[in-house]
Amino acid sequence: MLWDFAETNIFGDAAGGFLVSLANSTKALVRTPSTGIGVVHQLSAESIQAQGVMFSSDPPYYDNVPYADLSDFFYVWLRRCLLPTFPTLFGTMLTPKLGELVADPFRFCGREAAHRHFEKGMGQVFHRMAEQTHPDYPVTLYYAFKQQEEDTDDSEDGGAENAVASSGWETFLGGLVEQGFQVGATWPMRTELSNRMRGQGSNALASSIVLVCRPRPAVAKSATRRELLTALRAELPEAMRLLQRSHIAPVDLAQAAIGPGMAVFSRYAKVLEADGSTMSVRTALQLINRALDEFLTEQEGDFDADSRWAVTWFDQHGFDEGPYGVAETLSKARNTSVDGLVGAGIIWSKAGKVRLLKREELPTNWDPAQDARLTVWESVQHLIRVLESDGEVAAGRLLLKLGPMGDVVRELAYRLYALCERKKWSTEAQAYNGLIVSWGAVSTQAVGAPRTATGKQGRLALED
Repeated sequence: MLWDFAETNIFGDAAGGFLVSLANSTKALVRTPSTGIGVVHQLSAESIQAQGVMFSSDPPYYDNVPYADLSDFFYVWLRRCLLPTFPTLFGTMLTPKLGELVADPFRFCGREAAHRHFEKGMGQVFHRMAEQTHPDYPVTLYYAFKQQEEDTDDSEDGGAENAVASSGWETFLGGLVEQGFQVGATWPMRTELSNRMRGQGSNALASSIVLVCRPRPAVAKSATRRELLTALRAELPEAMRLLQRSHIAPVDLAQAAIGPGMAVFSRYAKVLEADGSTMSVRTALQLINRALDEFLTEQEGDFDADSRWAVTWFDQHGFDEGPYGVAETLSKARNTSVDGLVGAGIIWSKAGKVRLLKREELPTNWDPAQDARLTVWESVQHLIRVLESDGEVAAGRLLLKLGPMGDVVRELAYRLYALCERKKWSTEAQAYNGLIVSWGAVSTQAVGAPRTATGKQGRLALED
C-alpha cells in the first residue's frame, strides 16, 4: 500500500506524537549530507526509471501482512465521512488491492497463483534494481520472515529427514540471486519494539536481517553441492559465534544464519547437484539450516557430562517422567549415572521413574560457589528462575558467580531454544529466548556487582 502521508497524534508527546516525530525527522535531515533539492516520488517499485540510484528497501513479507486488507478497517469509516470532500480519493468502495505485492491466497484464488504473483513482482523489482543501482553503493534490503515450513530431504548427503525452509525467504532470495545479486554482508538489526502487541508473551521475531548486496562478478565460478557444504561448514560456525557473542535473540538466530549462508551460496554463478541440475534456493536454505543445527549440536561438546545427558533427556521427554531404565542406559552413554544426576540437583528419581527438575522446584538459596557438582544445565535453569522472579540485578549477581562458565551457559540457552522451537514448546522457548534477550543487561549488572571472596569465584568473560 502506498500511503499519502503518515498520520500522528498532534496532542501526544510520546513516540508517534506529531512534535516528537517532527523533531526526530529534523535531526535526521540535518545530519544528512546533501546538495540541491530533494524530490520525492510515489510510485510502484516495479516501474522505477532512473540511473545511478542507491537502493535501500524493506520489501513486503510474502503472505505475512496484507496491508491493504488492514487499511480497509479504517478506510470504510474515512470514506463515509470524507467522500463529499475528496470524491476522487474515496472513489472505490474498498482500497485497491491488485497492485499490492503480497502472496495472499484469498486474493488470488489459491496459494499457487498468489506465489506466482509475488515471485513475478519481486523478480521485476530486483531486475530494476540490478539495472539502475549505482556502482559505488550496495543495495541494502531489510527482511524478517520466520521459517516454519518443513520438507522431506532425501539427498545423498543428508538421508531422508525433515529440512526447514520458507517460501517467503525462498521467493525473496530466489529473485535476488536470479537477477545477478551477490550477498556480501549481513547483520541482524533490532527493528521491532518489545512492547508491541505482537511481541508480548510470544516468540515473534524481534529483528530484521539486513542483506548488503552487489551485482555478482561476471567471472564468478560454479560449484558442486559438496563444495557448497564444505564452505558452509567452514564459514558458518564463526559467523554464528559472532552472532551469539552479540546476544542476538534465539528466535532470530535461524533467520540471521540465512545471511552468511546465502553469502556463500550467492557468490557462485550456480551450484550443481549430483545429477547436473542447478540447486534451488529452497535447497540452499535447507542446507544452511542443517549447518546451523550441526553447529548448535557440536557446541554440546563444551558441556559437562551431566548437562549433555540433560539435553538429550529434555529433547526426548521435556520435563515429563520417563523410565528409569532408559535414563540409566543414557547415563552410561554420557559417562555419568542416575544417582550422580540426582546428587547434582538435576533430576528427580523415584519408583522406577525419572524426570528433570522444574525451575520452581530448584532451591532458592543455590550458590554455584558452594555446589560440589556444578553443571551448565542447572546454571541455565537457575539464571532463568532468578531473572523471572527477582530481575536483572539479581541475575547479574548470579552470573558473576558463575565466572567463565557464563559463555557456556549462553551456548546452552541457544541450544535449548532450538530444541523447544522444533518441538513447538512455545512457553518453554520463551524462557530461553528471554534469558538471551536480557543477557546484555544482566552482564552489565554483573560487571557492577560486588565480588564475593570465594575459592571458586572466577572472572566473567564478557564480549564487547
